[in-house]
Amino acid sequence: MRPGVVATLVSVSFLALGAAPCGEPPLPARMRDTGGGTQLITARAPRADATSGTVTWWDLRDGQWVEAGSAPARFGARGLVEGAARTQGTNTTPTGLYDLPFAFGTQAAPAGTRVLYRPVHEDSWWCQDNGSLSYNRWTEPRPADCRATESEHLIAYGRQYAHAVVIGFNYRRPVPGRGAGIFLHVNGPGATAGCVSVPQDAMRRILTWADPSRRPHIAIGTASGSTALTRY
Repeated sequence: MRPGVVATLVSVSFLALGAAPCGEPPLPARMRDTGGGTQLITARAPRADATSGTVTWWDLRDGQWVEAGSAPARFGARGLVEGAARTQGTNTTPTGLYDLPFAFGTQAAPAGTRVLYRPVHEDSWWCQDNGSLSYNRWTEPRPADCRATESEHLIAYGRQYAHAVVIGFNYRRPVPGRGAGIFLHVNGPGATAGCVSVPQDAMRRILTWADPSRRPHIAIGTASGSTALTRY
C-alpha cells in the first residue's frame, strides 16, 4: 500500500506492548503458532484502532524465546483488521501470521544481510491492479495489464523503501480486492496505508538479524481482543 502521510505517531509504552508481566512467558511462547522456525517478529498494537505500537524480534534458543531487539512501530491509518476479512484500499494493517518472501530497497542491503534482497530500479513496480495477472507481485518492468495508476512505482518512495521486507499477506495465492503491497519498511512522516513501519536503524538491524535458514515469520496483532497476537 502507498506509504503516504496519513497520521501522526502516538507514543506507546514499551512496557505495555513489549515486555511480559513478571513471571509470564514471553509473547511467542503464548502464541498458538509461530511459523515453525526459530526466528519471529511480532508487531503489536494496543488495540485494533491504534496506529502505533511495537515491533519485537525474537530468537528461539534452547527451547526458550529470547528478545533480540525492539522498536516503536506504525500501522495503518485506520488501525488493524483480521487479514482474511481485509479489503484493499481501507488503510488497515492485516493481522495474522505471515512468512517473509524477500527483502528489497532503494539503498544497498546492510552488510551481513542474508535474506534475498532485491535492489529497486527505475522500472521496479509493485502491481496492485486487481485485474492483472501480476496482482500483488514485484514486476520489472510493469506489465501491460497492470495500470500505473493501480501500482506502486517503488523508486518513488526512496525514504520508506530504503529497506523493506515483503510480508506474505495475500501473496502465495493472491485474492484480488483483499490487498497488495504489504511490507515491513522504514518510517515515513506518519502512519501507513496498511504496512508496518519502523525507524531506519531498526529496519537495518532486522535485516542483519534475519536468517532464512531459521524460517523467520511475522505475527501482526493487538494486545487483546479478536485480533490478539495470542490467537495466532
